[in-house]
Parts: sequence; C-alpha cells; structure tokens
Amino acid sequence: MERQRPPLPPFTAETAAQKARAAEDAWNTRDPERVSLAYTVDSAWRNRDRFAVGRTEIVELLTEKWARELDYRLIKEVWAYEGNHIAVRFVYESHDSSGRWFRSFGNENWEFDEDGLMRRRLAAINDIPIHEADRLFHWPLGPRPVDHPGLTELGI
Repeated sequence: MERQRPPLPPFTAETAAQKARAAEDAWNTRDPERVSLAYTVDSAWRNRDRFAVGRTEIVELLTEKWARELDYRLIKEVWAYEGNHIAVRFVYESHDSSGRWFRSFGNENWEFDEDGLMRRRLAAINDIPIHEADRLFHWPLGPRPVDHPGLTELGI
C-alpha cells in the first residue's frame, strides 16, 4: 500500500494551492524519481504529444525532458479546483544545449486518488524563444524562494 500524499481531496482553495506548490517544488528539483512518487503506480499522462503510463514511463519522460531543458525553473498557479481535480497554469524557463532560451507556457489538469496521489495528468505546453536578457526566473536552481513573485505578480 502506498503512503498518503497530503493534502487530500476534496480540495479547498488553500489545499489546492498547497498541492500546486508541492508539485512546483518537486519539479524544480529536476529529480525524476522524486517527482514520480507523487503519482499513482499506474498514473496516466499526456505531456505535449507524449503519453506515459506508470512511474517507470514517467521517470523516462522526465529524464529525457531535463536532459533537453537545461537550467529549468518553473512556477505553477492554481486556475480552478473541485473535489479531487485541480487545474493549474504554469510557466517555465529553460535553455537547450546550444544556449537558446525558451519560456514555456502550459496548462495541466490533475485528477487525484483518495490518498492524494495524482492518477491522471493532462498537459498542454507551448514554447516561445526568448533572449537570455528577457528571463524572469533567476533564483538558484531548486525550489522557488517563498518571496519570489508568482505568475500573477509577474504579469504572465
């Protein structure tokens, strides 16, 4: 039996925001194994044009992602929530191996089981090339500092 991942559904505004921040912090570690533990063993994903089922495939997808998307920094923000569902919008910045920077905008729909593990993740993402001078996310690699502005405060 898997351990619970609080907060548990049904979500409130406060607990949905906590869940989104926990996901953001985990993704900012860029540790595929750690990130995968927030998902059910049979979690189903759509990430851009890829589909993954189960933690093994999730780890593979994230390993490939972070090998391409270097110096990755992410901010997530709750868009809506109800029961065991949360919708978030997110923005991340990263660069490729040639040094070209991108700002990636996306939306995710999340569905959780009763133990607070995500059993479904549907993500749509668009990338926009940016100049390095136009970057907005400058904190040291790892989780975003608590005093760093979120998406709304940054106007994006």
